Amino acid sequence: MTVKKRYLRVVHALFIVFLLIQLLPDKLPAETYAAYAIWFAAGVEVMTLTVSAFIKKPVSLNLFLDIVGFIYGLLTVWVLATAKFNAIKASLFPPPGKVFRQFILDYDKILVNIQSSIGIILQGYLLAIAAAVPLGLFLGWSARLGGAAAYISKFLGAIPPIVYIPYGIALLPTFRSVSVFVIFLATFWPVLGGTMSGVMNVEKKTIDSARVLNVNKFTMLFSIMLPASLQQIFIGCNQGLTVSFVLLTSAEMIGAQSGLGYYIKNYSDFGDYTRTIVGLIVVGIVIVVISFIFNRIQKFLLRWKT
Repeated sequence: MTVKKRYLRVVHALFIVFLLIQLLPDKLPAETYAAYAIWFAAGVEVMTLTVSAFIKKPVSLNLFLDIVGFIYGLLTVWVLATAKFNAIKASLFPPPGKVFRQFILDYDKILVNIQSSIGIILQGYLLAIAAAVPLGLFLGWSARLGGAAAYISKFLGAIPPIVYIPYGIALLPTFRSVSVFVIFLATFWPVLGGTMSGVMNVEKKTIDSARVLNVNKFTMLFSIMLPASLQQIFIGCNQGLTVSFVLLTSAEMIGAQSGLGYYIKNYSDFGDYTRTIVGLIVVGIVIVVISFIFNRIQKFLLRWKT
């Protein structure tokens, strides 16, 4: 791509518009900390220019720039509605500069809560995958067992895992173990169902070819059926990952002493909506980053299908 196509884009004009808006007088009586919003936008712009130099595919570059353009547009509307025109209640929706400043002040605290939440997610999620995939392979391999197990998994998977929290609190020693248990249930059933579905829908000629080679059952399941079922397994893993974040945040709001859900609930109870918005933004960023990493792993493991 030419330099013009890489750098002379509308998104950079949106950045300039955002900077020019800062010249308008503030109508909020309190400090808006506009410098923090400007530094944030400048950081995004530097990142945009850097990433634009390395992206080779025009489609990927357009997608990236569209996302950045949305961020600039959101920041512009946010500043106009809060600091510049005072159109919405400042106690509920503080200006972006104040939010970014609070993020810097609570940086250490936020990192601790991110570590707590991700630790719980990974523990419950990986345990569920480790249990569901082998079991799904064995159940799906048997047409009779697989048919019955599919209906059972649909029935049990339809029950919201969050309803097990009271039982978990009564039976398990710590709230962290309860959260891991809930994440485990949220992931186990969709992954089990996806694995069984993938195994039962493997092409018959693939199975017949393996049988001609006299492969044993273990090799059949883990070297042939597992790769052939990966696409369906990842569908279940995606479902489990999405539900896990929702459940974890909800669970942390109920009785946890750490985690992103606890961070949001704790400060919202005290009416500190600046920190509440910080927590919401951090949750969104964490989910996007983990989903991106997951999609890269999925694309790598399924590269043979392209």
